[in-house]
Amino acid sequence: MGGLRKIHSSSLFISFLPLLTIIATAAPDQQALDQISALPGQPPVSFKQFSGYVTVNAEHGRALFYWLTEAANDAAKKPLVLWLNGGHYVPQLAKKILDYNKASSEHFINLKGFIVGNAVTDYYHDSLGTVSYWWSHSMISDRTYRSILSNCNFTSTKGSRSCDHVINYAVSHEFGDIDQYSIYTPSCTAPNFTAPRSLRLKNTLIRRRSYGYDPCTENYAEKYYNRPDVQEAMHANTTSIPYKWTACSDLLLKTWGDSELSMLPTYKELIRAGLRIWVFSGDTDSVVPVTATRFSINHLNLTVNIPWYPWYIGRQVAGWTEVYEGLTFAIVRGAGHEVPLLQPRRAFRLFQSFLAGKPLPKS
Repeated sequence: MGGLRKIHSSSLFISFLPLLTIIATAAPDQQALDQISALPGQPPVSFKQFSGYVTVNAEHGRALFYWLTEAANDAAKKPLVLWLNGGHYVPQLAKKILDYNKASSEHFINLKGFIVGNAVTDYYHDSLGTVSYWWSHSMISDRTYRSILSNCNFTSTKGSRSCDHVINYAVSHEFGDIDQYSIYTPSCTAPNFTAPRSLRLKNTLIRRRSYGYDPCTENYAEKYYNRPDVQEAMHANTTSIPYKWTACSDLLLKTWGDSELSMLPTYKELIRAGLRIWVFSGDTDSVVPVTATRFSINHLNLTVNIPWYPWYIGRQVAGWTEVYEGLTFAIVRGAGHEVPLLQPRRAFRLFQSFLAGKPLPKS
């Protein structure tokens, strides 16, 4: 959509494989090299951690960084959970695994399902749903809303000056200084960021404020993960890249050109394969908002098995959900783009229900 840019969405992918199977494929020497002996500031833990790089193309020098934390007890018998960031990676990876399983009779990957949160799904419906969210949540004026709809062609990825102009006007003059990923929480207001004492101390890990969510968490994380002693402990940045690690990569945004416009055909194929598929949305995210996801899911034309209802933790409404044939959709109340960060208890209950394959609790 001209002028609108999706950033990233936190996602979860799950494959029920014994962890021992994954570990055993690596050379013992490499396991020892990748094991984290201690993270600066982390208190003693009872589980093992490994991090480093998995080479995906030696000829072109491409490798993926990983960080594996084992379960505290009986790790070899526990399921493996792969957590990724990004609008397309999870269903695309699931499809790759299904295709691999069809083509190979050996090394079968026992994929059970996946869960995706606040995910970019379909270019047209996401764009329309995002603008609708802005207007319905009073982030833009009626005039700007109408102007966007009349100047922006949501069926084309090519931008236009008129669309870019009205989007930029909305962001610069109407949104205000808010956190677009969590519109009802305070934004980080420190113009010249100074790390809190817990970050400045060499051997002390980041600590969240005692009263809950800290809007400057991302700043702390970037400070921490760019520390040389932290990178050394995690076997990271071994090639000394000339730029800093960031939570959201502008370099990736500018160079990633093979993104599919719609994941709806992929979802249909994965639903037919019988995978357990859950999609959830934090309802205060304006970047990949709940309206965008609902518009996309509605376009799948799925049969409703369990109609819309509120789900609870204790006596409080934790969100809303609807169960379709082949897909469960859930909303997490009061959560932004990064649901576990803003509503950890509700996110954990959501994840437990997904693992169990059971609908979210009605009471």
